[in-house]
Amino acid sequence: MSKQTYRVCFCFRRRFRVAVSEAPEEIKRVFEQYSENGMMSIDGLHRFLVEFQKEDKATREDAQKIVDSVKHFHRKGLNLEGFFKYLFGDINPPLASLVVHHDMNAPLSHYFIHTGHNSYLTGNQLSSDCSDVPIINALKRGVRVIELDIWPNSTKDNVDVLHGRTLTTPVELIKCLRSIKEYAFFASEYPVVITLEDHLTPDLQAKVAEMVTQTFGDILFSPGSECLKEFPSPESLKGRIIISTKPPKEYLEAKEVKENENDSERVKASDEEAWGKEVPDLLKDDYKNDLDEEDEEDLDDDVDKSQHALAPEYKRLIAIHAGKPKGGLEECLRVDPDKVRRLSMSEQQLEKAAITHGKEIVWFTQRNILRVYPKGTRVDSSNYNPLIGWMHGAQMVAFNMQGYGRSLWLMHGMFKANGGCGYVKKPDFLLNPNKVFDPSVKLPVKKILKVTMYMGEGWYYDFHHTHFDAYSPPDFYARVGIAGVRFDSVMKKTKTLEDNWVPCWNEEFEFHLTVPELALLRVEVHEYDMSEKDDFGGQTCLPISELRSGIRAVPLNSRKGEKYSSVKLLMRFEFVDP
Repeated sequence: MSKQTYRVCFCFRRRFRVAVSEAPEEIKRVFEQYSENGMMSIDGLHRFLVEFQKEDKATREDAQKIVDSVKHFHRKGLNLEGFFKYLFGDINPPLASLVVHHDMNAPLSHYFIHTGHNSYLTGNQLSSDCSDVPIINALKRGVRVIELDIWPNSTKDNVDVLHGRTLTTPVELIKCLRSIKEYAFFASEYPVVITLEDHLTPDLQAKVAEMVTQTFGDILFSPGSECLKEFPSPESLKGRIIISTKPPKEYLEAKEVKENENDSERVKASDEEAWGKEVPDLLKDDYKNDLDEEDEEDLDDDVDKSQHALAPEYKRLIAIHAGKPKGGLEECLRVDPDKVRRLSMSEQQLEKAAITHGKEIVWFTQRNILRVYPKGTRVDSSNYNPLIGWMHGAQMVAFNMQGYGRSLWLMHGMFKANGGCGYVKKPDFLLNPNKVFDPSVKLPVKKILKVTMYMGEGWYYDFHHTHFDAYSPPDFYARVGIAGVRFDSVMKKTKTLEDNWVPCWNEEFEFHLTVPELALLRVEVHEYDMSEKDDFGGQTCLPISELRSGIRAVPLNSRKGEKYSSVKLLMRFEFVDP
């Protein structure tokens, strides 16, 4: 064995012995309960999986695979070090399934769909570059709805993608379409929806129709110019591209955007914590905008539509018709038994509408699609609380995928469900036509979740040794909580442990859940800094509906949602009936 190989092996063994020496007493007691003479046999491990980890379908063969995966230990069982290595290993993840397991044969309106907003922007909404790179990145992450704003180019003879009436630099539409085709099914085989904000003349609409048809060919789903009576299922649309926009409108020459002085929310650097702003509470804002405020898709509505003929070949591409009927909120939410459609609302419009028409919104989303998008003053590409959309059945909660922070972490967490395919089946209570869910009503506690935060490790290997403190080991604390309906949302905090790269908190938290089907477990680690703002140490967000009982290894992610190589937590999850 070479000196270098020996040094790596020695460091690995030393690293894990440090962790074992810090093993919580409960871990040791559990090991003793299922072992004899310091060795947990295959049968003992099998009993542990079934009884303690609640893996009812676990077999003796599964136990053998675990033992085989823990290298350098006895093949017939695990000693304490091997048991601890298994608990902290990738073979012991916190989520129940990493494959698609929801029923995918229901209409599209029965699913939450991973949705992007202004998917072509690399940064802020006013002056960043437009590119196909953010589109590619979103598709690689499993995003299933890509939004493109299409405008005439500078010479009015071709089509660009850009955020209109801003300083954003354009990218050619054809480049975006080709990238979508190449990466659409990189992470998921289920359909990709392209939502278009159309600011084109009929001749350029015809050009777009030609581009789309030639680029996507047979994988383009085009039911014709008539509205669908019911949306097809994700299963029936595997490998297909779907176009969603309003029926064609005439091009409106660029005009100045109205300044909204009453609703500025530009983010000041001094207000930002190291890990981003906290997720806003639900339904607590001061609403100033009505539903008939200027919609990002309605900028052309005041044009004389008699000026031009429509582009029929463009209209035939539209599979999901969008639009906002005139006549106020009641007309917008009217359900037509003979056709389905997509309605768009800003986050503020939805929040205001939910106060008086919460049940009507849920009823609308049982057949139709509701898209929610960030309010226009989020020029920094920040995001909102997605639960306001999900709790009302909104399928397309559109997010700025470059707007890193706590709100986006919730989006990442929700779409870890169902194998990360980008489609998550809505809970049955949101689809029940006989008893429409009322999000404003507090329900009785349905499930109690007990979370034990044992310990964490890996920072020493993923961060520079002076990253947190130049002169001493870090002082870590953890935040654990729930994002869900208003009555379930809460955050709690462990004690701060000073000067320790391997913090062992050993603290238990209890969460009472009224709507566990929509709840997400939030976990963050920070390093306490007396003189400056606390440092970020990792985060994750997990869907409660797929959380596994028992002791689990929970990997942490960076602020951008990228998994660290080594940083993970050892936690226990217990579900108790109230």
